[in-house]
Amino acid sequence: MAEPLDTRKDYQNFVNKKSPNSPILKNCLNAFWVGGIICSVGQLIWEICKLNGLETQTSTTIVSIVLIFISAFLTALNIFNKIGKFAGAGSLVPITGFANSIVSPAMEYKSEGYVLGVGGKMFTVAGPVLVYGISASIIIGIIYMIFGLVS
Repeated sequence: MAEPLDTRKDYQNFVNKKSPNSPILKNCLNAFWVGGIICSVGQLIWEICKLNGLETQTSTTIVSIVLIFISAFLTALNIFNKIGKFAGAGSLVPITGFANSIVSPAMEYKSEGYVLGVGGKMFTVAGPVLVYGISASIIIGIIYMIFGLVS
């Protein structure tokens, strides 16, 4: 029994020696400032909408649409992936990361055609999130309806 343990320890030591050290502080700072820039762009768009007299709800909708478009466009140009490698989680501010997770598989499988490639593979990453979110909202809505919490 002692031999497999030694082998595992030897292997783990080998992996630790060969694996590069991760610059955690640098990665955190990059994630922080890139995520901050993305959020600041969203805030700037919101402020422009408010200055033009749009209601808050309309402004937030426009911010979402513009951020989704920008991240999808940058994904199509293979720029968003480079930002993601540099910034890590900072580029995955929920709405931009979600748009990237839909566009990336679509771009990858476009050679298989628009129906079976793009249409079939578009939601491979985001699909489970959508299914869970929609299912959870339906279940919660039914529970609210049963208990009369919604008027």
